[in-house]
Amino acid sequence: MISHFHPRRIARRLGGFFREGKLDPLPILGVLRRYSREKFRADGKAALNVSLLDIPQGIAYAAIAELPIVFGIACSAAASITAPFFAGSRHTILGPTNATAFMLFGFFAVEPALAARETQLVPLLVMMVGLLCLVGAILRVADLLQYISRSVLVGYVSGAAVLIMTNQFKHLFGVAAEVDEQRPSTFVGLVEALLRSLHAIDWGPLIIGVTTFALFWFMRRWKPRWPNLALVLIVVSAGFGTLIHRGIEPFAGVACFKTFTPQDLVPSLPSLAREGIFEDISALLGVALAIAFLACLENTLMAKTIASRSGDRSDVNQDMFAVGAANVASAIAGGMPASGSLLRSSLNFTSGAITRMSSVYSGTLVLSAALLIAWLPKYGIDLIGHVPKAALAALVVGIALALINRHNIRVCLRSTPDDAAVLVTTFVATLIAPLDVAIFIGVALSITLFLRKASRPHLVEYEFSDAGELRQMGEKRQRPNPAISIVHVEGDLFFGAAELFRTQIQRTAADPSLKILILRLKNARHLDATSVLALEDLIKFMRANDRHVLISGATRDVYRVLKNSGVLKTIQQGADRKAGQSNIFLNRPSNPNLSTRDALKRAQQLLGGEKAEVRIFYDPTKK
Repeated sequence: MISHFHPRRIARRLGGFFREGKLDPLPILGVLRRYSREKFRADGKAALNVSLLDIPQGIAYAAIAELPIVFGIACSAAASITAPFFAGSRHTILGPTNATAFMLFGFFAVEPALAARETQLVPLLVMMVGLLCLVGAILRVADLLQYISRSVLVGYVSGAAVLIMTNQFKHLFGVAAEVDEQRPSTFVGLVEALLRSLHAIDWGPLIIGVTTFALFWFMRRWKPRWPNLALVLIVVSAGFGTLIHRGIEPFAGVACFKTFTPQDLVPSLPSLAREGIFEDISALLGVALAIAFLACLENTLMAKTIASRSGDRSDVNQDMFAVGAANVASAIAGGMPASGSLLRSSLNFTSGAITRMSSVYSGTLVLSAALLIAWLPKYGIDLIGHVPKAALAALVVGIALALINRHNIRVCLRSTPDDAAVLVTTFVATLIAPLDVAIFIGVALSITLFLRKASRPHLVEYEFSDAGELRQMGEKRQRPNPAISIVHVEGDLFFGAAELFRTQIQRTAADPSLKILILRLKNARHLDATSVLALEDLIKFMRANDRHVLISGATRDVYRVLKNSGVLKTIQQGADRKAGQSNIFLNRPSNPNLSTRDALKRAQQLLGGEKAEVRIFYDPTKK
């Protein structure tokens, strides 16, 4: 047994693990070798369209997280420029998203001690998110995301959309100061704080918000392909921003955003040498893990959605590596967490982008616009200072409404009871629990329900017909030989199925006339330590009562697990190998019933009686 843990063997297995999941360090190099002027024109056109959406969305998502808007713009630029160098998907656009932005807000809303240092801690948090994604990609963690039900994301995004809209009402009503003073940390607390603050409602922000929302809704219906978010924000800011700065009632005093300076865009690493850094890392680890998980889940679903439309093949681990690199770059640029945006990626695809360079161009345009916005105040032009918070709040409400996908909700609710349970549970958890906890509540329920389905092996007792063919034994028919039972095992025999496997086998073994139990494992899969130990316990129990267990139809994978675990020796006890005896018989694909025939002969040998004729259909020419 000690030889199985030899350092060289462990090193070889680890090396094989990483070689199988080898990541391309710079997939963009292949694109650059074959780049052409036609591709540049197509990518440039798509990049212009995406950047017109990227800038206002970056501002909006920073507002959702209640961060200075430079965090959203810096993330949009850094993630869009960095991700294509490592991504497996050519149409992916990374940057801030609704779900990750609101998870960031939700965490600091319930941590007032940390909220006071939010702008200092966010770069550290984003760096941790990036490093977690990079390590996860190397370990091929993205492969496990396929086991997370889509209902989890639909429920979380729908719940987050409700929370986002509810939180923006304080800006629409002009009561942000009153609500923030009460520090609500849950949906119920937020609604209660809003109701208590209604006496202080300000009509100026409400008029601006209603006008903005109506204009945005009209433009989306009239010209859905236009960059309506940017156009509406520019028009409303130019009109109402002027009234606000001139002090015209009822708009005098309406809150606007603060601009940023070129110094805010200077890259810098999060400080790791300051006092208390390890305490901060410990406090941020949980939410960093939650945001990393959500960002990779969002990006994987987005990449697969776009790939299904473009005909490309999605490499989820390569894309996870790109998410990690984008977040590291965002942390250095002073941005917020980055994830895959389905809206911006879809726009990139429909705008005719051919290569991943469109994302680089888009990020460069966003960075150029950010530098322009930062330098203009020196010449008396303050673009950001004219953007009313109520106007952006109305646009955020419009974006959040689009997140509630009624079709997806209907599909999840009607497909299976498990999907409905996961959706409803995740949605409710999002409203009543911290967001970094709510996502894992949905994930835990999804995995639990999956394991419950997967952990039900199918066990059927078989017999041989008069023609020598295996058939399922009928309830009214007795075994041809009462002392021998052939049990066909089909399904996964991992840890979740071990106890049910043990219980079902013991029910068969409870027959006092049964002396030999033949387990037909031709279609049994994924044995692990728990199921192997259950099998060993069964063999020992049978032997203690002068009964035997034989294995037939074992695949090479099953045989390898039994051998490596050492349980093969337990199975083979009592079998004289020199005399050609064995208690385990491997499957032969050309003759599936041959192993069962040999197991029956061995069973009769163990019974010690006369060898009866074993009538079993098989092709003697295929051995």
